[in-house]
Amino acid sequence: MKRIFYVLIVALMCVACEDDEKFSTGPGMRLDFSVDTLKLDTVFSNTPSSTYAFWVFNRQDSGQRLQTVKLKKGNQTGFRVNVDGIYLDNSNGSQTNNVEIRGKDSLLVFVELTSQTAHQLEPKLVEDNLLFIQENGNEQAVNLRAWTWDAQKLYDLEIQKDTVIESAMPLVVYGDLTVRKGVTLTLKNTQLFFHDQSGLEVEGSLKMEGCELRGDRLDRMFDYLPYDRVSGQWNGVHFHESSTDNELVETVIKNAIEGVVMDKAELDENHDRLSMTHCVVHNSKITGVRTVGSSIRLDHCQLTNAGGDCLAVIGGKAEISYCTIAQFYPFDASRGKALRMANETENPLKLFDCEGTIVTGYADDELEGEQICDEVDYHFENCLLRTIVEEGARFEDIIWESPTDEIEGKKQFVKIDEENLDYDFHLNEESTAKGKGCY
Repeated sequence: MKRIFYVLIVALMCVACEDDEKFSTGPGMRLDFSVDTLKLDTVFSNTPSSTYAFWVFNRQDSGQRLQTVKLKKGNQTGFRVNVDGIYLDNSNGSQTNNVEIRGKDSLLVFVELTSQTAHQLEPKLVEDNLLFIQENGNEQAVNLRAWTWDAQKLYDLEIQKDTVIESAMPLVVYGDLTVRKGVTLTLKNTQLFFHDQSGLEVEGSLKMEGCELRGDRLDRMFDYLPYDRVSGQWNGVHFHESSTDNELVETVIKNAIEGVVMDKAELDENHDRLSMTHCVVHNSKITGVRTVGSSIRLDHCQLTNAGGDCLAVIGGKAEISYCTIAQFYPFDASRGKALRMANETENPLKLFDCEGTIVTGYADDELEGEQICDEVDYHFENCLLRTIVEEGARFEDIIWESPTDEIEGKKQFVKIDEENLDYDFHLNEESTAKGKGCY
């Protein structure tokens, strides 16, 4: 028994010796990296970034020992690094020691960033080098870089008196931004970034000009796909029953769950509850613009790509002029229509007047009329319509787009890039809709 025990000890010692011999300190020993520069996307200052990763490869037959892995600037830039499960402790100079990479093996490195305030309006470059120093003295580095952007953070902000906000610094909204009944919020030349499940709730009045509303993710879902092209990131703009006198000018609303929703209220046919001029509502997970029993006016607006309808007018009154309403939503084959108008018993459609507008999309029929009877006052003039409808007095100077046309649907526009979810709804040179639409 003692002899067997002795043999086992010798065998283990030999294995240990063999392991030691596999690690080399020769001058030619070097590492390979999956990236030379790890580019993090833009982040808001003092807000943790997503986690990024890269690989460190030892392509040699012999193992290599890293004497030190460290951030060159220590804890001064806000980068946080984990090397194969080992955190580079900021209290210890943002470094770790004695890391082994066996022959033909690799390490996975994770990187995050919480940047400091940049004290400037434009995004600022933040970078550092992650150094890999071997026992043989060789030093290699991977550059870490990101852009940091100062922003003002708003948490469940309630507007309880008439307020004007004009900010060169972006606003990041957590929770809801609520405009109380009887109060007017005026937003000018401001970018608002809404966190997940946040939205703009309007009980009073909203005036917006030169604004952009979108989700707060500045990074990428995939290398080719920034979150800026992904729908459903925030709740959208909700006009309550008590809301009136809303005016949106040169404003972009994108990537929401529901872009714009207007609840039913007592109809005033001589007064618009909502007017939108030169606005974009794009890439909504459910509906782009949906109004119920309201008087609305849309002029030179782009309403595009929604999981539901791009524009749904349920009763009330709508005047649409020179808009582009196009349904190329990429995430759901059961997407809604480009344009839906409905005449309901509780929400009768009093007037629907559409001029100079493009209505198109993937489907053979992108114009839906529900319970539209002879008593409903509706009219289309000088439009391009992709629909199956009988011509009549209510349709004047219409270009009827058909799936058999050489130029139809997505071929009308400069870019409908379904692979990269990149869209430009300006008309291309071959379009049959010249003089129509919002551009």
